[in-house]
Amino acid sequence: MLPKRFTVLPNPVHSSHLRRFDQFELNLRTSEIFKQGKRVKLQDQPCQVLALLTERPGELVTREALQKKLWPNDTFVDFDHGVNIAINKLRDALGDSAEHPRFIETLPRRGYRWLTPVDSVGDSSTKPGADLTATATSEMPSSSGQATAAAPPANIRPLAAVAISAIAVLCGLALLFALDVGKLRSRLLGSAVPVRIQSIAVLPLENLSHEPEQEYFADGITEELITSLSKISALHVTSRTSVMRYKRTNKSLPQIARELNVDAIVEGTVQRSGDRVRITSQLIHAPTDRHMWAGTYDRELKDVLALQDEVARAIANEIKTTLTPQEQKSLTAVRPVNPEAYEAYLKGRYYWNKRTADGIKKASDYFQQAINLQPNYGMAYSGLADCSSGLAWHGFAAPNEVLPIAKAAALKAIEIDPLSGEAHASLALALSHQRSWVAAEIEFKRALQLNPAYANAHHWYGDYLSVAGRHEEALAEAKRAFELDPLSPMINTWLGYRYYYSRHYDQAIEQSRKILDFDPSFAAAHLLLGQAYLQKGLHAQAISELQSATTLSGDSPIYLAQVGVAYATAGRNAEARAVIDQLQKLARQNYVSSYGLAQLYAAIGDRQHAMRSLESAYDEGAVWLQYLKVDPALDSLHSQQQFQDLARRMGL
Repeated sequence: MLPKRFTVLPNPVHSSHLRRFDQFELNLRTSEIFKQGKRVKLQDQPCQVLALLTERPGELVTREALQKKLWPNDTFVDFDHGVNIAINKLRDALGDSAEHPRFIETLPRRGYRWLTPVDSVGDSSTKPGADLTATATSEMPSSSGQATAAAPPANIRPLAAVAISAIAVLCGLALLFALDVGKLRSRLLGSAVPVRIQSIAVLPLENLSHEPEQEYFADGITEELITSLSKISALHVTSRTSVMRYKRTNKSLPQIARELNVDAIVEGTVQRSGDRVRITSQLIHAPTDRHMWAGTYDRELKDVLALQDEVARAIANEIKTTLTPQEQKSLTAVRPVNPEAYEAYLKGRYYWNKRTADGIKKASDYFQQAINLQPNYGMAYSGLADCSSGLAWHGFAAPNEVLPIAKAAALKAIEIDPLSGEAHASLALALSHQRSWVAAEIEFKRALQLNPAYANAHHWYGDYLSVAGRHEEALAEAKRAFELDPLSPMINTWLGYRYYYSRHYDQAIEQSRKILDFDPSFAAAHLLLGQAYLQKGLHAQAISELQSATTLSGDSPIYLAQVGVAYATAGRNAEARAVIDQLQKLARQNYVSSYGLAQLYAAIGDRQHAMRSLESAYDEGAVWLQYLKVDPALDSLHSQQQFQDLARRMGL
């Protein structure tokens, strides 16, 4: 006889969507874990591991069970590496350790065991696949209070008809399944819909040595991996500056992906031991937090460059990206490196990224050290070129002294590696600073052809185009640089300067405010805002912003000169002349660009001294003189014959 209702007796741990242990609570519905009510950052895979372990407290969960749970058959993965990463992340979230476990015990070569009691709370929904015990009960009790079995319905023909119809439907589905009509079988078997990955971000690799002095190494490996992936033209790769803002972040991967506007995230670890390096990495489809690929690479330090290219090729293969023959060649070239030279190079990049006078000078020393150890180290020459250009650009050294070094180093980098987009960009920058306009544009275009994902090349080329008065093209390049490096304060600021030099001051103000919203201490953004305010006639606001910029820059003469320009424009000539005296005093001790003095004299209305300062700037090779024709601060000089002659001599 058929019972009218089944009463299900669920397994206690299966019966709830909430599991509590110690100070933690796991929500199975939302895949979230909380500690004393506060959400703990934990990705999807470690959370699935936690669910599996807490399902059977005290019992062995085999590695095979974890594999079946976490990775579908269509996912390629280094399984041991993937499990280890998931367990390690879970232990980190719980404050557990493998040596003295409170929650997760490792059973070598077998699996893991959950050690802590687990309480279930919430509703009584049954988890699919749970062991169920069912008893039949009558809907109505007997007069004695005991349940009795209910009689079957008198007429079962309707039920039989339903059953026959169901069987017919199932047979039809079986036929469609067998023939795979409309890919039904593929869909029902759970074959993953191909995920299209067109953009990717490499998060800062975790330094497993936990030694602060090794941070430069982890950061450098991250940057090198980004460089390797950037060689793939079909892939949009977020630049280093933006991803470094997520170092030790508590944000989830989907949130990071949304902020960076990417489809996938690469994360991992790096550990150095003597002359060996071990890199682990995994590829996550960011919107779904789905694990797509993982790998572990253990190499000698001299092979680290080939290792990074190997990781890039593996990722390209996983996301089904077709590499061009040139990209194949670039990613398979054998490039051994002297371990000591490589270490010096990474230290150079670490200090270069600080963009301070001391940082750039230290970076130059480390790049030179790398070159001394390995004379055919192309990227070290490229780094040295960028440092020399940076010293001239920021006014930290006399341009005529350092720009020849920049050009020579970039040419040597190209000689060693003609296919390096970074090296061609370094040469283009040095040539533009030396006013070799035609040659510079050829090199910019070659750099972008070789590495279209190199944000700095777009950024520098945009500046070149601004100088040439090609403002629409300049803005397009600046926007492309922004897409590749959306959180870089420098690239954001120079997007604002594209508006400033094309006389769109409102947009420049809006852009500078956006930068200061997420980085209020960035001096160049205050400089841009102050200069734009000045052109709008907002003198008080301009002076305030420019004073802030000068303080944040460490009293840079370039910034100080703009305070003087603002004083003069506001009619405060005595204060403007005091700034001139201050700059002239500084020039007796260190290099001070004459270009700032020219702007100041022009603002006061002293055209004779303004032109004399511009001629001095020309003789000293001042980099900022390239803005001669587009700088609003010099508009009052355009009618001067001497100004027009100078512009012709500069090739403008």
